[in-house]
Amino acid sequence: MSPMGNGHDRQITVGFDIGASTITCAIGQIISESKRVKLLGIASVPSLGIRRGSITNRNELIDQLEKAMADAELMSNTKVEKAILSITGEHIRCLNTQAAIALNRANGGTGGLSERAINENDVYQVLDLAQAISLPVDRDILHTLPQEYLVDTLKEIKNPIGMTGRRLEGRVHLVTAATTAMNNLVSCVEELGITVDGLVFQPLASALATLHEDEMELGITLVEIGSSTTNIVVYHGSAIRHSAIIPIGSSSITNDIAVMLQVSIEEAENIKIKYASAQVSMSSPKLEIELSSEAGQIKRSIPEQEVSRYVEARMQEIFQMVIREISRADIKDPLTYGIVMTGGGAKLRNIVPLAESSLGVKVRQGKPIKIDGVQDIADGPSHTTVMGLLLWPMYATDHVRLHQETTSSGISGLIEKIRHTIEDLF
Repeated sequence: MSPMGNGHDRQITVGFDIGASTITCAIGQIISESKRVKLLGIASVPSLGIRRGSITNRNELIDQLEKAMADAELMSNTKVEKAILSITGEHIRCLNTQAAIALNRANGGTGGLSERAINENDVYQVLDLAQAISLPVDRDILHTLPQEYLVDTLKEIKNPIGMTGRRLEGRVHLVTAATTAMNNLVSCVEELGITVDGLVFQPLASALATLHEDEMELGITLVEIGSSTTNIVVYHGSAIRHSAIIPIGSSSITNDIAVMLQVSIEEAENIKIKYASAQVSMSSPKLEIELSSEAGQIKRSIPEQEVSRYVEARMQEIFQMVIREISRADIKDPLTYGIVMTGGGAKLRNIVPLAESSLGVKVRQGKPIKIDGVQDIADGPSHTTVMGLLLWPMYATDHVRLHQETTSSGISGLIEKIRHTIEDLF
């Protein structure tokens, strides 16, 4: 076997999707000309040591990260040196904010105002001001995502550089996270000798991998149903208008089945995957599911339709919370493209027709785009986050002040970098 390459001769991008049920490591090669990524290797292992975005057993988590990375390295014949991580959890909070600066300066001669074009420094300054909000000491800004700019009375400007005016206003969407959660996640990956290039809120990565530009422009909601949380991002006018975390995921369905049928979590998960339908009307009342029984116990069975009732009830609850979050986005226009569903929970049978009837909008299952070589390997909704992490270096430009980049290193350096980072999704 040939020795592993370290990626210096090719542009390598690596993503770690650290979820509550699965940890996935993907390695890709950036194709600069077409702004696409070629998938070289991918591996998934069961998630241990992390729950609802918080680390519960550091050593277990590091072991699983190492297993996923080793398998992906073997498949791609590439040594991982740096990676981008996904992050989620109930500790994440999102809000919209804005700031403005005066553009013209008195020229000192006649007391008049000098006209000059808006430059990058003006944009950085207004975005820095917009993210200069009062946060608790245990929280930091994860993303500063520009929504739009206003120059005097002109609205909905995506790039104000080169324009002239007296006042520049910037409106942004901020994603904040618990500093401890970010530090601990980064330190676990650094324990493997890997440099962490960034942390990305999970649904932002999923959106990058699944949504088209016209969908983000005319309005769409991404709903990522994970194991322990459901993440939501609302797009309109090519910008994020709202994002949120609902503390219920597909593992709640598994727990419901386990409790109602008095079976183990493992058996409940198998029943959910093999037999459960998200919509009761599309399941069979005649098909009987055999339940495991101990020696000497009476054999038990349950109709498929009965199991589907538990599933539909829980999914309806999640969809009601989704509707509530979308209404908080404060968008006057309708979301033309409806909803895209990703995450492991989106693989539930008949979930799309249930979502369409519950939410009253067009719904589709999200699949990775802009990635070559994913067919039959990573083209499902559960792989969208890790595919988005591979695309992140190309499609999300980090505006990091140079002196902060050169003076900061290690974990604290990454958090410092994140704090002053502006992810520009235009």
